[in-house]
Amino acid sequence: MVRRRLGTALIAGTLLAGLLPGGAAAEPRAGGLIDRDEKLAGYVDPGWYRDNVPFVDLPDATVEDTYYYRWRTFKEALKYTGPDDGWIVSEFLGPVGYSAPGGGISAAAGHHVYEGRWLRDTRYLDDYLDYWLSGSGAGPKPATEELNPNTTDWAHQYSFWIADAVVARASVDGRWDRAAAELPALEEQWHGWDPQFDADLGLYWQTPVWDAMEYTASSYQSDDPYHGGEGFRPTLNAYQYGDAKAIASLLRRTGDDAGAADYERRADQLKSTVDEKLLDDGFYKHVMRDGNPDRTPISDREQMGFVPWYFGMAGPERAGAWDQLTDPEGFAAAHGPTTVERRSPWYLHEAEEGCCRWSGPSWPYATSQTLTALAKLLDEQPAQRHVDRQDYYELLRGYALTQRKDGEPYVAEAHHPDEDRWLYDSPGHSEDYNHSTYTDLVLSGLLGIRPQQDDTVRIAPLVPGDWDHFAVEDVAYHGHDLSVVWDRDGRHYGTGAGLRVLVDGAEVHRQDDLAPVRLPVAGRAPDLPEQVDDLVNADGEGFPTATATYSGEGDEPGEAIDGQDFHLDRPGTRWTNHGSPNAIDHLQVETAEPIDVSDVRISFYDDGGEVRTPDSYRLQYRRGAEWVDLPTSPPVPGEPARVRPDPPVRTDALRITPERADGGAVGITELQSWRTTT
Repeated sequence: MVRRRLGTALIAGTLLAGLLPGGAAAEPRAGGLIDRDEKLAGYVDPGWYRDNVPFVDLPDATVEDTYYYRWRTFKEALKYTGPDDGWIVSEFLGPVGYSAPGGGISAAAGHHVYEGRWLRDTRYLDDYLDYWLSGSGAGPKPATEELNPNTTDWAHQYSFWIADAVVARASVDGRWDRAAAELPALEEQWHGWDPQFDADLGLYWQTPVWDAMEYTASSYQSDDPYHGGEGFRPTLNAYQYGDAKAIASLLRRTGDDAGAADYERRADQLKSTVDEKLLDDGFYKHVMRDGNPDRTPISDREQMGFVPWYFGMAGPERAGAWDQLTDPEGFAAAHGPTTVERRSPWYLHEAEEGCCRWSGPSWPYATSQTLTALAKLLDEQPAQRHVDRQDYYELLRGYALTQRKDGEPYVAEAHHPDEDRWLYDSPGHSEDYNHSTYTDLVLSGLLGIRPQQDDTVRIAPLVPGDWDHFAVEDVAYHGHDLSVVWDRDGRHYGTGAGLRVLVDGAEVHRQDDLAPVRLPVAGRAPDLPEQVDDLVNADGEGFPTATATYSGEGDEPGEAIDGQDFHLDRPGTRWTNHGSPNAIDHLQVETAEPIDVSDVRISFYDDGGEVRTPDSYRLQYRRGAEWVDLPTSPPVPGEPARVRPDPPVRTDALRITPERADGGAVGITELQSWRTTT
């Protein structure tokens, strides 16, 4: 069988809830300046992108191509786990042994929320946040060395910034009532780190590996470079600061000024103590917890020292730290930034010995944090002179160029800082690794759509001074459709010179330059009906069950109902009949109890080689002892097929028989039967 990664001819996609009954939030505006067909050429399920993501038109093809690719990788990571937890955002496309039930890993959950907040369909993140705050992701975890011996629930397996992310998300969709409703769980999550708070010092400690940073310059200076090096770190302390500020903001919305003041006081104390204890030579550093009675910081600067700016924790007087970002002996690199400064004796220590060493390799997770922090610094502290918007663009462009393999967009776990190669890229494991942000960096950073906690939006682009045009359309913001267009002389788009801001297609502001501006945009995204896929079986246990008359090697029937829908060769999530001796084959799914079938989706697998989209297919449901046909239409390559019986049919089994006229192999990445529950 010819199996290859899909290139530009057929870029992988997913059949997901953009097609669910009830539609998406506030239909994107038709038309516009950007040619959607051109931007989506070769993408599977282009309708999902049209329904969900903002479209950009940029003069830098590398930054733009990576933008659309990263929406594809995010889409691949959307996993429907079943009616209890619904949608989650996965880190790896395949299973790993240390994840929470359903496959969630909290380490990059903050990144996932920042990235996914721009999706028009709010149900993905509604489910995902509930998963970590009250669902399986908040459930009990063994306190073992392999799963973090210091904590007892999955949401505290790794450090992350959930309350800040909730507020960042609500700043885009305007659904503050929903965000405030999460307050009890957010406060419980915040206090879940109390056992790691040193009251005498006034700081939280963390083990680097549970910051998702094993084998670091700090942990190498302990007796256990993998699971050792406990210390007081800029990361968890900044996360707790950001979360305290976010909780305070939500409490004020509910009228609890006293509660808000308490969290603000805690945040201020953390800020003061972090400045006092973790600052050394103008940079935030790791301070060893054990064997360090004087609480002396380590000598090495690590990239995590930029994290306090992510949350607005560092004052203007600290901005000199950013000189290290562009210093050739600091963090600067062609494929950087590096995770530890080059002058450190631990730089690239053991980096070639296998994943994962954060002793210098370029790490998308940390690059995302640094770029987010840099954008916030440039927006909120414009008077500083250490870095500027050209630095932001060059770092973002370098990040985009790093996300390449064999000339195609690609992201894995870590990249060599100076050479054009991925250091940590395990086949069947690291592909399209969803552990960082990129689209958010383009939208909120480069193009300057700065979400606000009131009924406004701030537009403050960080594009290079020589850009003569850019456009972003279909931004779902506060329940409206927001567009920003820059055309220096009016000749590129032909709609007038300068910066134009449109809301729901109507121009609300125009100016000659790219100076920051704040504009009113009041409203909220609508709440959408909940849906359930009655055919999903994410863990493979019990019902529903999937069987087939023949299955290709490694392409098991259960993978067509596992809640994941992506079109990569490796890892795979599909059933095929490749190699079958039969003229035709069928896939059959049986449920424990009869279900009402009203909306069936089929995502056909097409590898561009031996497994291709069928020319036709039969979809049947079982009625007693007979199989009854449902009306179907010939599938269109690259687009999901959909069958909507009217009236719905009740059955305990569905059977699909795809067929090619030439008798070749066919495949299905996901077979779903959706129904609305609310």
